[in-house]
Amino acid sequence: MKKILIILGIVAVVIGITLITLNVFSQGAGEVLVEDVTTHVINSSVLASGTLIYDEEVNLTTEVIGRVTGVFVEEADTVTQGQLLLQIDDETFSKTVEQRQAAVRMQEIAIESQRLRLERLQQQWQRQSNLFERGVLDQESFDNLSNQVALAEVEVRSLEEALRQSVALLEEAEDQLGKTRVYSPINGLVTILDIEVGETAISSTTNIAGSSLMTIADPESMITELNVDEADIADVAVGQEAEIVAIAYPNQPMKAVVDFIAVSARQRQEGGNQALSFIVELSFTDTNGVVLRPGMSVRAEIFTSNDEIERTAVPIQAISLEENLSLNQATYSVYKFEEGVARKTEVEVGIADDEFQEIRTGLEVGEQIIVGPDRILRNLNDGDSVTQAEG
Repeated sequence: MKKILIILGIVAVVIGITLITLNVFSQGAGEVLVEDVTTHVINSSVLASGTLIYDEEVNLTTEVIGRVTGVFVEEADTVTQGQLLLQIDDETFSKTVEQRQAAVRMQEIAIESQRLRLERLQQQWQRQSNLFERGVLDQESFDNLSNQVALAEVEVRSLEEALRQSVALLEEAEDQLGKTRVYSPINGLVTILDIEVGETAISSTTNIAGSSLMTIADPESMITELNVDEADIADVAVGQEAEIVAIAYPNQPMKAVVDFIAVSARQRQEGGNQALSFIVELSFTDTNGVVLRPGMSVRAEIFTSNDEIERTAVPIQAISLEENLSLNQATYSVYKFEEGVARKTEVEVGIADDEFQEIRTGLEVGEQIIVGPDRILRNLNDGDSVTQAEG
């Protein structure tokens, strides 16, 4: 009996506390922060991270195999287009060229010899033709001479073809010899030097990558390469302005503009999950004194709206979002403050920045809304009594 009375007492206390709590919240949700609906210039933006890269950069490799006999630059050296950078041992290639040149000369001599023979046979044929017409020379002898002339003409054409083949082989050998000398294709800076004198340069094959000799880049072509999330890429356009902050220079923001947006997305790892992003390239308009170095990590804010138009807006924290996943719908609302009562009001939102959200419909400038505190906003209901906090 005593246990039953104790249990009943506990139940009564719980019910009493619940009723008191409900009564309190029904009478008032507490003190709230209230602000007037105003207008603001909203510059909506997209945030992304990336790195600094050279837009004009050339990785030099070799097309021939050989020992490096000379490297004429060092890392960080400035080079000009056409400057000799590296020499590969050319002894074997030089000998091949000499052999091909000799083969060409031999073919030219053979052609000259055959043409002289053909000219002599043609003269004989002309004399024998006169004799044949007068009936002095028999048919068989004349036909044999005619065949010799025809064969000599064919031999000349064959030797001419052989000469063309020899010339092609010579040009190929000269081309290979030329590839033992590596020249700079652009004006720029030696950013990476991968090979030294005495090492063997190896050309690429179908399944094997060749030796990297060095990398030349134009230092004036530094750009920012960003990974923009697929959810934001629709708001980004070429020509939009951006602010870039290098991790190494957090207090020196730089200005840039969007130059390029990739057509297709690429996958990247994000917290163990696969995410899709688009490459966006930005060129600098003002580096603000920052010493730019390739590979630097940066954060960028791309301003997707910068029209300086005053828009009806409220603080972002004042807006509530309700989602109906089954209908794929989202509803935005705020709480108006009307004579000590919270009135839930559905609104249509527009663009936003870090602080304010545009309100297209549902509110008028000058109306009062509840903006906090968050712990009260989360539990607020339409019709709740509230008190405006002082100050």
